[in-house]
Amino acid sequence: MNLNQVTVSSSDVAASILFYRRLGLILIVEDLPKYARFCCPDGGATFSVHHSDRLTETANVVIYFECHDLDASVQGLKEMGVTFESGPQDQPWLWREAHLRDRDGNRICLYYAGENRINPPWRIPAAY
Repeated sequence: MNLNQVTVSSSDVAASILFYRRLGLILIVEDLPKYARFCCPDGGATFSVHHSDRLTETANVVIYFECHDLDASVQGLKEMGVTFESGPQDQPWLWREAHLRDRDGNRICLYYAGENRINPPWRIPAAY
């Protein structure tokens, strides 16, 4: 099994397209005003935005995008006007993270974990 896609709701898919393209995602499907799908620039995962007239707060959901040069990515996004809630900051779980929200309030974490994403020092032996 492999996680392929995450879809979030948006009140304005066209505006979301601009936001996620600014983050560096590659637009591969555009069906305005209802839907857009992106491909992540590294790997094969996809990410979608689907129109909804009823947005609910998703306080427990966070979308994670790994950036190999997190600090430079965050600085570049700030220079383009993207606002961050925090970071980049080193975390006790050995990831470096920066947090922001998209225009619909969806929580996003840009991070770098490297080898610690799958193989942290406290990994359970023979988990695979």
